[in-house]
Amino acid sequence: MASGGGRYSYSLTTFSPSGKLVQIEYALSAVAGGSPSVGIKATNGVVIASEKKAKSILYDESTITKIENVSSHIGMTYSGMGPDYRVLMQRAQRIAEAYYMTYKEAIPVSQLVQRVAYVMQEYTHSGGVRPFGVSLLVAGWDEDTPYLFQCDPSGAYFPWKATALGKNFINGKTFLEKRYSEDLEMEDAIHTAILALKESFDGQMTGDNVEIGISRRDKFIKLSPSEIKDYLSAVLS
Repeated sequence: MASGGGRYSYSLTTFSPSGKLVQIEYALSAVAGGSPSVGIKATNGVVIASEKKAKSILYDESTITKIENVSSHIGMTYSGMGPDYRVLMQRAQRIAEAYYMTYKEAIPVSQLVQRVAYVMQEYTHSGGVRPFGVSLLVAGWDEDTPYLFQCDPSGAYFPWKATALGKNFINGKTFLEKRYSEDLEMEDAIHTAILALKESFDGQMTGDNVEIGISRRDKFIKLSPSEIKDYLSAVLS
């Protein structure tokens, strides 16, 4: 049980004597127990990568996805509870579409993140709901600058140069702190993301259980399983 437990453990809107909302700590525990995700900002784009983990060998793996397009130029992944991510992804897509319908231009990634984080924060002080058990990595561009944002269950959001979420995230962050440099380009960032993901990965990495997304200046794309397999062969062999 998180610190400040007891009668405060079940209340979302009451602070514990130590000044914590314990349900948010539990939500962060759900994130820390999720499959790992990594994000890295390069000089010419952003890379996000995640383990795509099926709970059973009987699952149809082609229907499972961890990285999705919010819009044509913004991508998102997560660690934590998949159903909560689905709700936030759909909300983010509606926000992006509404912005485009109003202003006839793509929403800046910083504005999208701000609005999604507001939704997450609203669920930390409303009755009859619980915090989202998920942290998000959002990749995109504002004008001529690539950005990587992390949103947490509390509604806090920060731009990062590189970060890791999910299981054994401390190992991933420690690896990134050692390997990251300001002049990292896209190809090197993909290699570094694979190696950072490997720090927390269960089993063998393949093109079917790893997803990688790339945010370039004009679009966000997901690499195909065959492309990921080629990168894995080059990096891990």
